[in-house]
Amino acid sequence: MPVSTQSAELRGSVFVFALYDVCEEIDLAALVRVLGLKPGERSFKHSAPEYVRFQRAPVESQFVVDAIPGFPPMTGRVKYYDYGVVSLVFESPFNESWEELVESSSRWFASTEFDRYAESVARRKVSEASAALIRPCDWLTEDYFVFHMESGDGSPTATEIRRKHGADIARVVRGDSRELSRQERDEVLRGSISYYPNDLAVIGWNAAFIYDTKAGAETTLQLIEYANSQLLEFRHYDELLTKELISVDEALKRQAGMFAKWRLGGEASRLQAVAVEMTELVERADNSIKFLSDMFSARLYRLAASKVGVQDYKRLVNQKLRTAEALYEFLSRQFHEGRGFALELMVVVILVIELIFLFRGKS
Repeated sequence: MPVSTQSAELRGSVFVFALYDVCEEIDLAALVRVLGLKPGERSFKHSAPEYVRFQRAPVESQFVVDAIPGFPPMTGRVKYYDYGVVSLVFESPFNESWEELVESSSRWFASTEFDRYAESVARRKVSEASAALIRPCDWLTEDYFVFHMESGDGSPTATEIRRKHGADIARVVRGDSRELSRQERDEVLRGSISYYPNDLAVIGWNAAFIYDTKAGAETTLQLIEYANSQLLEFRHYDELLTKELISVDEALKRQAGMFAKWRLGGEASRLQAVAVEMTELVERADNSIKFLSDMFSARLYRLAASKVGVQDYKRLVNQKLRTAEALYEFLSRQFHEGRGFALELMVVVILVIELIFLFRGKS
């Protein structure tokens, strides 16, 4: 994926986010001690950092990116989020024309070799941090591409960029070098947001286009990365709840015998414990970042979260939590009914025994 030597119109960087959900929790204090890193900064890096804050900021460090055949030189950063997500961020500068940027985006999307390299780096970083990982789990992964085109003094406005190159932006965000239909182009461009006349963010489900200064793009990049980390978390919660609900369903199917309902007490207690834990984790994920008075950042995050699927998975998780609560109530009723039946049966047996001895004594 060589950088073009032709006269270029655009200057900027491609950012590739490769995120992995690797455990239930990362002890950030232990991680800082183990790897000798600095604690994460609570505030985002932008012109008004007090507006957007992490409740528990991720710990970050840089790493050297090896030369990968077919790819331009890159720099790399790794972030460790307290809720068990490890995020790799690769940055590759570009100096290309619009058509070259479109072709470049389609090649990034189609690459599998880069995915393998990113995973190898992630496994190395996770191994180094293993002492700080709490309850490792089966890995889930997400990747996301951001194409940042730099703006500056004298640059076209966001309105001009959309009008002249809206079709190109749509192709970049979709990673498709072919011409898109007007309907698809309009659909992509609906996911856009601006604050100043000369900035623009167009966010899709797997990629985004940012037109902004380097400093201005920083918050957008961090919020997009954060939204993808949240997507991983809700996917993880969804899988855990799905497995738990399947387990309870199988337990119900295995019911047989007079005292089967009595055995459901353990299932009810386990399901309640899982539901309580999941509720706490969902609340922690929701509250891990605060938008104090920056309404634009909040709107930007909501747009990114809706586009990448955070809200969809959050709804699924909440639906399954409600299902788990209903199942817990059902299992509890079944257990109490079974226990009541058993106690009544024991009373009847005792009465029968007493009657037998009573009549024996009279005979």
